[in-house]
Amino acid sequence: MTLKVSNSKWRADKLSSLGSSIFQEVAGWKNEAAAAGIDIMDLGIGSPDRGPTIEIRRALSEAVLKEDGYSYPSSEGGLAFRRKASDWMRYRFGVEVDPETEMLMLMGSQDGLAHLALAVCDPGDLAIVPDPGYPIYSGALAIAGVTPWPLPLKAANGFLPDLGAIPEDVLERASFILLNFPGNPVSVRADEAFFEKLVALARKWNLLVVHDLAYSEMGFDGYRPISILQVPGARETAVEFHSFSKSFNMAGCRIGFLAGNSEAVGALRSLKGNIDYGVFEPVQEAAIAALEQAMGSDAGEGVGPLYERRRDAFIGALRDEGWDVPKPAATMFVWAPLPGRAAAAGFDSRRFARELLLETGVAVIPGDAFGAEGRGFVRIALVQEADRLAEAARRIGRFLRAKGLAE
Repeated sequence: MTLKVSNSKWRADKLSSLGSSIFQEVAGWKNEAAAAGIDIMDLGIGSPDRGPTIEIRRALSEAVLKEDGYSYPSSEGGLAFRRKASDWMRYRFGVEVDPETEMLMLMGSQDGLAHLALAVCDPGDLAIVPDPGYPIYSGALAIAGVTPWPLPLKAANGFLPDLGAIPEDVLERASFILLNFPGNPVSVRADEAFFEKLVALARKWNLLVVHDLAYSEMGFDGYRPISILQVPGARETAVEFHSFSKSFNMAGCRIGFLAGNSEAVGALRSLKGNIDYGVFEPVQEAAIAALEQAMGSDAGEGVGPLYERRRDAFIGALRDEGWDVPKPAATMFVWAPLPGRAAAAGFDSRRFARELLLETGVAVIPGDAFGAEGRGFVRIALVQEADRLAEAARRIGRFLRAKGLAE
């Protein structure tokens, strides 16, 4: 019998474009530091360190005891959830969204971000994504066979994209443009005037605008992030992702939604109807409770003030240690340019992050994990209590002085 000779690698080449390798690399550094007995202070991954309110947890715990909640859920989400999410969009942004045609429940916003290109593009299409940007933006395009066109976010322009600098041939070819305000890793804020220009550009070139508003409840200094759907006519050309992970400390629950243009929402609904069965019904009930609380008299201060206090404490402590880092306007992230002496001392983002972790236990993410424009930056997540963040700043300060980097 002749055996078949196979050259199969059993791994698709496109997986190398997913952009997660640096996160795996940082995980390896953490293991190395932990093995050396160093106390790890993980400011790398943006996972909330607090749980949801007792009211949300009670709704979840009561729902899981119901015997009828264990059948396959609908992949589009229960109508009760979609109606409540539509109510919240009206309450929070003054936006009307049809819960039946313009609303789709997701297993967290990353679920939608990962699959949208598969639903609205064909292989060989082009899409415009921010650089730096959340890795799944480009990773999803690699899975779908869509070519990314990186839109630079530069400090000289306040990290807002220069829409007028996008070449016309790119606009002609692009299926969609994806942006994120306030953003990850750069917490830049956009006003309604910017969104009006973006919607006008999209309508001119028949572009779908995809807006990732995962940090809608994390604005600082009186700033409340706005929805692109507030712009007149935006529903004709835009969709928007929302997440319960950051807004309600429900990251492990895996629930979010997409709202906006019915054709694009419907395309993703069709795809998901063939690949999954949606979110566990008790989690949907917990999410409904979260939205009801947010719209009720017992809403409390929400997550924004907590992260604003952490931001102020951490940025101030870093400044005292010799590293003057700009304050973010929103989100749980600090986008920190390396100290001014870093380049002359031979430090790029990756070397800085690696040596900082191995010598102090403080984990941050090198900026180039988010794209070429991230070189020279690190992302720091404010996912520890204030006393731990103060300790992190002290450790960073000792590191900077030991390396001759303190300003």
